[in-house]
Amino acid sequence: MTCQNCPILCYQCEQTARGVGCTELGVCGKTPEVSALQNLLIHTLKGLAYVATKLQSTAHGLFICKGLFATVTNVDFSVDAIILLIKQAVVFRGDLFNRLPNKSDLPEAVIFKLGETIEKMVAQGKIYGLLDHLETDPDIQSLKNTLLFGLKGVAAYADHAAILGEESSAIYVFLQKALADMLRCDLNIDFWLALNMECGQINLHTMELLDRAHTNHYGHPTPTRVPLGVQSGKAILISGHDLRDLELLLQQTVGAGVSIYSHGEMLPAHGYPLLKKYEHFYGHYGTAWQNQHKEFDAFPGAILMTTNCIQKPRDSYKDRIFTTGLVEWPGITHINDDKDFSPVIKKALESPGFGNNDTKMESVQVGFAHNAVLSIAGKLVELVKDKKIRHFFLVAGCDGAKPGRNYYTEFVELVPDDCIVLTLACGKFRFFDKKLGDIDGVPRLLDIGQCNDAYSAIQIAVALAKAFNCGVNDLPLSLVLSWYEQKAVAILLTLFSLGIKNIRLGPSLPAFITPNVLNVLVDKFGIKPIANPAQDLEDLLGK
Repeated sequence: MTCQNCPILCYQCEQTARGVGCTELGVCGKTPEVSALQNLLIHTLKGLAYVATKLQSTAHGLFICKGLFATVTNVDFSVDAIILLIKQAVVFRGDLFNRLPNKSDLPEAVIFKLGETIEKMVAQGKIYGLLDHLETDPDIQSLKNTLLFGLKGVAAYADHAAILGEESSAIYVFLQKALADMLRCDLNIDFWLALNMECGQINLHTMELLDRAHTNHYGHPTPTRVPLGVQSGKAILISGHDLRDLELLLQQTVGAGVSIYSHGEMLPAHGYPLLKKYEHFYGHYGTAWQNQHKEFDAFPGAILMTTNCIQKPRDSYKDRIFTTGLVEWPGITHINDDKDFSPVIKKALESPGFGNNDTKMESVQVGFAHNAVLSIAGKLVELVKDKKIRHFFLVAGCDGAKPGRNYYTEFVELVPDDCIVLTLACGKFRFFDKKLGDIDGVPRLLDIGQCNDAYSAIQIAVALAKAFNCGVNDLPLSLVLSWYEQKAVAILLTLFSLGIKNIRLGPSLPAFITPNVLNVLVDKFGIKPIANPAQDLEDLLGK
C-alpha cells in the first residue's frame, strides 16, 4: 500500500478509514501535522535505539517506552508535546552517538539533522512515514508494521509498570534491538515472523511485570459489587487505565466532599483492596471510551483522562476535562508530573454535581483476576467433570464505534446456560451488565479486568490446562476477541507466541496485514474473522 501524495497515512487502529488507511484526517482526530510528527518521533527513536543497541545501553529504555506509548491511538494529540519528545530523543541519540567507537556506515536515522522549525519537522515526518520507502517486499513491510504496533503495546504496558516501580532491562533491550532491526532491508520473512513471535514473548514478560506491580501495590482484586447509579453531591470522573493516577486522586480528595466515579477501563479498579477502601470511590459511570462525547457532556462534574482513550473534547465540557501523563489534547488543561490535581478538584467543586435524586441503579461485579479465579480452580474442574460446565468463552478486547461490534453482545446473549463467559478490557461494555446468573454459585460472567490484565486470562488458561493435564488448545475454551489499538496487537502476538490456536478476531482484520501474511497466520494458528454469532457459537461448541 502506497500513498506518496497523501497528507498522512495511518492504519494502526481497527477503525482506520474504509478499513484501508486514514489519508486526509485520522478517524481518531489526528491531524496531518500530528501524524507526521509522530512518524518523525518513531524514526528518531529507531536511531536512538540503534546506537543504544550498539553500546549495549538501556539508560534511555524507559524514555523509548514513553515515546512509543505517546504514538498509540488516542493518546497524544499535542504538537508541542510530541516535538518535546522528538528533541529529547535527538539529545539522547547525540549523547550516545558521541560514545560510538566507529561512526561509519550508520543508518540515516542515526545521523539525520532535525529540522529547525515545525514546518521542517513535519516535512521530515512525511518522508520518514509509516511505509519504509527502501522496503520492496509488501509482506515484509506488513510484518515490520505489525512488529512496530506490537512494540507500542509492549511500551504502554512497560510504562504502566515503571510508574509503580517495576522495570526490566530485558524489555528495554528487546525494544531497542527490534527498533534498530527495523532500519534494515536485508532480512527475510522468516526473520520478521520470528521477531514478531519474540515480541509476543516479551509482551508476556511485560504483562507479568505489570500484574506484579498492580498486585504488590494494591493487593489482589477480589470479587466486588460496583454500583452503576449516582449519589447526590460533587463529582469527578476518571477514565483511562492508570491506577496510580486514580490512587493519587483518591488521596487528594479525602474529605473534599467529592465522589469519585470510574469510567471505561477504570471499572476494574474497584476490585483492588487498597483502592476500594476509599469510601468516596463510589461507583461506575458510563461505558466505553467511544461513548465519551455523550457521557462526558452529561456528567455534571470534572473529568480526568489518564493514558489513552481521549477523543476531541466537545465545547460543552472542554473547561471541565483535564489530562495527565502522556495523554494530551490541544487547549485542554494538562496536569504535569507533579500530579497536583487541585485544578480538577476545584472545577468539581465549582460544577453543579448530582442533585438530591440519587439513582439506585443496577450493579456489576468485578474482581475476577487470576488470583480469585484460581482460588476456585478445583471447583471449576469438578463442575466440568460433572458436565455442569460445558465450555468457557473468553470474550474480550477493545470496544469501538465502528459497526459490527454488536456481534459480541449477541454472542454472549446466545451462550448456553451451561457455559462460562470470561471477559476483560473495554469490549465488555457490550454486555457487562447482562444478568447471566451462575452455575453452582460460580457467576457465568467473570470480569477479569482491564486490557492491562490480559496476563490474568493467560494464567487462568494455563492453570486450567495443568489441572486437566492437557494443552491450552485442548481445553473446553474458546477465544472470541475484539481489537482496536496497539496493545491489542501486542496481546495477539503473545497468544500466537504461546501457540494458542483457533482465535476468532473482529470486527475486522487489521489493514496492515497482507493476504500472504494472513495466510501464514491462518495456516499456523487457525485464526478466523468473526462471522455470524449463532454460527460461530455452534462451530466453537462443536469443536
